[in-house]
Amino acid sequence: MEISRLITAIAHEGKLFAEAANGAGLDADVSCCPDWDVRELVRHLSSVHLWAAAHVANRATEWRDHGPTELAEYWPDLAVFWPDDDELVDWYLETNANLVRELTDAPPDLECLTFLPAPTPQAMWARRQAHETAIHRFDADSSANDSAEYAPDFAVDGIDEILMLFAPRWGIPTDDAKTMVVRTTDTNNSWHVTMGPEKISTDRGDGPADLTLTGSASDLYLAVWNRGNPPITATGDAELVATWHENYKFVWN
Repeated sequence: MEISRLITAIAHEGKLFAEAANGAGLDADVSCCPDWDVRELVRHLSSVHLWAAAHVANRATEWRDHGPTELAEYWPDLAVFWPDDDELVDWYLETNANLVRELTDAPPDLECLTFLPAPTPQAMWARRQAHETAIHRFDADSSANDSAEYAPDFAVDGIDEILMLFAPRWGIPTDDAKTMVVRTTDTNNSWHVTMGPEKISTDRGDGPADLTLTGSASDLYLAVWNRGNPPITATGDAELVATWHENYKFVWN
């Protein structure tokens, strides 16, 4: 997706996230994130936005935690860990707007650390933060007993990110290599995933597989992220669905 579209998605999903957090209340449990309530979810996404924005803003050449002291050098009004409950969601929106501003103002030749392949650092950070925000928007929506829907092309981009870039970082405990096809019914996209104990590899395309997952791009986006119980169709090795859900891990770097 175009970088500008991804940056727009950060702002859009952030607004929906804030609305859902207010609707659920900070004490509500987050079923997809065990031991978290909405308060912790808001704190988490805020700190991730600040962390990402700081790497872009200071053209980071090494990984840094960017704690309150260092962040205060950039944004003293935002380096507050943590605001009172009645200010927390508004503070989140400020961290979101700050991230959007830093990504928008970043030059095309921006050089800074990245942890996923991308055409440019600006593209990587915009894509990663867009989907980080969108998935946690689902978490907040579910806490408010609402459901989340995503534009098909945005959902396809998110499926592609996890299957092509994140999944190859780890293996799945299977005795033999197993294959899975993820196929969208509304956008005609597909991914062929080979899962083994050593690694996962993914190609864009279709083919024979032990398991085939089909559904709308939005529903499959949630399914591969292990969110909720979207109405997808699983054909083939049903145990492989459970294997994915039980062993999928999100690895930053």
